[in-house]
Amino acid sequence: MPSSRLRRVAVLVLEGAKPLDVGIPAQVFTTRASMPYEVRVCGAAPGLVTGGDGLAYHVTHGLDALGWADIVFVPGYRFPDRDDPPRAVVDALIAAHDRGARLAAISTGAFALAATGRLDGKRATTHWHYTRALAQKHPLIRVDENVLFVDEGSVLTSAGAASGIDLCLHILRGDLGVAASNHAARRLVAAPYRSGGQAQYVPRSVPEPLGERFAATREWALHRLDEPLSLESLAQHAAVSPRTFSRRFVEDTGYTPMQWVMRARIDLARELLERSKRSVEQIANDVGLGTGANLRMHFQRILGTTPTEYRRTFTQGE
Repeated sequence: MPSSRLRRVAVLVLEGAKPLDVGIPAQVFTTRASMPYEVRVCGAAPGLVTGGDGLAYHVTHGLDALGWADIVFVPGYRFPDRDDPPRAVVDALIAAHDRGARLAAISTGAFALAATGRLDGKRATTHWHYTRALAQKHPLIRVDENVLFVDEGSVLTSAGAASGIDLCLHILRGDLGVAASNHAARRLVAAPYRSGGQAQYVPRSVPEPLGERFAATREWALHRLDEPLSLESLAQHAAVSPRTFSRRFVEDTGYTPMQWVMRARIDLARELLERSKRSVEQIANDVGLGTGANLRMHFQRILGTTPTEYRRTFTQGE
């Protein structure tokens, strides 16, 4: 249930850790007035940890941080398919999970989670270059190479480094609500949401200006959610045919254009429910869904709850 209670985040830096993978959760969850998180960066022991790509890390904390944390992030590291992390690291991850901490892997950090056995029988992903190796080394895991991240409740995995942002925003959304997630996305200059089911990569060649134009069209649409938005109007703004726009939009976001618009409207409704006292009927009109009945139908279909119940969780968490 979303609340403002302090959550403790440990970022576990293993030998060969990738700099971007380490930096993403450390930056997203860094302590600030608007974010009820405390972050500790740790290693197998306090001191210097040799990283990847020419960097090293001086960490203040050892594995004791995993006993303190509510969420443990394991960034990707070099050669994950060769050897498991040290036994003490694996045991500390198991102990953290057993007492209720969530374990979240970015990129090849999934191999460390796999070594705990806590991914057995579950879906997971990792960087596309290593999905086959993960499946071969841990055959009990249902490896999905075609997604950005997988949420299995207490264990979460993500693909390459940039998808770590998507995973962190997904966790933020569940912990604190869509308003906090969108605020963090704006601060990071990142997409406020991408489908976890979006493909990691698509072997195609799209001119960069087209990608920029689609981003501009999404931004344009986000400011007009209370207006009628059709596939044709979106394609017209992007200056491409509706067929081209629809096909490439799915490749870029994991959603069809109208699915994306509906998700954007529901997310705006969530934010208004969290931050305002406007009625369900007023919010339905504000987000372009017309009537409260229409909002309730789509809210239930997408989120599995009602606007009233959703608002109540935030009222109770105050």
